[in-house]
Order: sequence, then C-alpha cells, then structure tokens
Amino acid sequence: MRGRRVGMPPGLIRPAMDRMRESVFAVLGDIDGRSFLDLFTGSGLIALEAASRGASPVEAVEMDKKKCGILLKNVSIAPVRINCRFMAVELYIRQARQAFDYIFCDPPFPYRYKRELAASIAASVLLAGGGILMMHRPREDSWADGIKGLALDGRRAYGRSIVDFWRLDAKNVSG
Repeated sequence: MRGRRVGMPPGLIRPAMDRMRESVFAVLGDIDGRSFLDLFTGSGLIALEAASRGASPVEAVEMDKKKCGILLKNVSIAPVRINCRFMAVELYIRQARQAFDYIFCDPPFPYRYKRELAASIAASVLLAGGGILMMHRPREDSWADGIKGLALDGRRAYGRSIVDFWRLDAKNVSG
C-alpha cells in the first residue's frame, strides 16, 4: 500500500515492519485471486497488503475491540472488501467453515500458545490444500521439533522476529 497512510490503534500493537511485510509477500509471489486470512490483525496492515496485491477474499480477525475503529478505517481503502471479524482467534478457528490459501498469524509476542494455535489451524478446515500458514514469532521461541500436522516450508528472520512458513504435512492429509 505504498503512498497510503494508515492509522494505528491505541494500546499494545506491533505493526508489521515494512521490510518484513515486503519480504513475506515476495516469498508468496503472485497471490492474485487467492484467499487470505490475517489472524491477530491489529491495524489490518497485512490484510490490506494482501488485498492490494489482488488476494480475494480477504478476512481479518482481531479480538481487541479498541482496535475496531482504526481497523475498519484502514480496510476501507482496500481495493476489495476485507471482511473483519471481532472475536478471539481461538474461537474463530473452532468455528471455521472456510479454507484459505494463505494464513498470516501474528499473535502478541508474550502469547504462550503459538504452537498449539498453529496445530489447531492444521487440524481445522482453515488451511486449504497446498496453502501456507505464516507464523510471526519472536526469535526466542524455539520451534525445533516442529508443529503437529504441519511441515516447515521456509523461515525468514527480521531482527528479533521470525516468520515461519508452514504447509499441511502430506502424511496427515487424506485424499
């Protein structure tokens, strides 16, 4: 979204760094017409970037109601409609009925259940076959033994941040 100004909601938020955001989308390549889900969206920057690159449909999930106004204002400039859900991500995952080609998950760094969150996404209908789950996490979180149901497809480091790229583990996909 070059040249566009987006707002930042009050309170604790870690807006995705520009370099990280550009790099993540460079790894994904052409996402035109592919579905995109942004979990723990905060200001909606990742969802907005996905929409600006042609992703559709795009959905953003945020629990913090204080971020509602800014998020809705930010996504209003998107070239396609971004569906915003204001609810706990864990509840959203349990109630999921739609699969997405790409899922970006950016829980707060102190959030202790990132591994379980990734495993629950793998066990749900959320990740489409051949889709990619991206998990943004602090470098200090060690994930050496992997995530149940997912196969690591790549990893990028950005300062103290890591983005892991996961695909459904082919051994766990019936077909």
